[in-house]
Amino acid sequence: MLSRLFAPKVKVSAHCDLPCGVYDPAQARIEAESVKAVQEKYQANEDADFRTRAVLIKEQRAELAKHHVSVLWSDYFKPPHFEKYPELHQLVNDTLKALSAAKGSNDPATGQKALDLIAQIDKIFWETKQA
Repeated sequence: MLSRLFAPKVKVSAHCDLPCGVYDPAQARIEAESVKAVQEKYQANEDADFRTRAVLIKEQRAELAKHHVSVLWSDYFKPPHFEKYPELHQLVNDTLKALSAAKGSNDPATGQKALDLIAQIDKIFWETKQA
């Protein structure tokens, strides 16, 4: 009886999480900028407690950046985009791997590499938005 009472009355489905047009690589870039900034602050500070907290924050931000890149790849980019930009699959894969490397490193160079790759995705993204 309770299962019928709380059962959904209407089923809905959608092809994406939010209405189309809300995607933007800026979300990934902002998180990756945080990763690099934390890596720089880590290098400039010898306090063990500060460094422990910095590592935790850096890892969280890197994971968020990976999420945003993955959402672009899986939800925004469509077959016509991959046809026009055949390097896009590899670029996204390289970006995710660079973010994983930055997540596991305190070297700001790894954060910068991730930012450089996100910039390439950003360029392609905005070209597809103008098409």
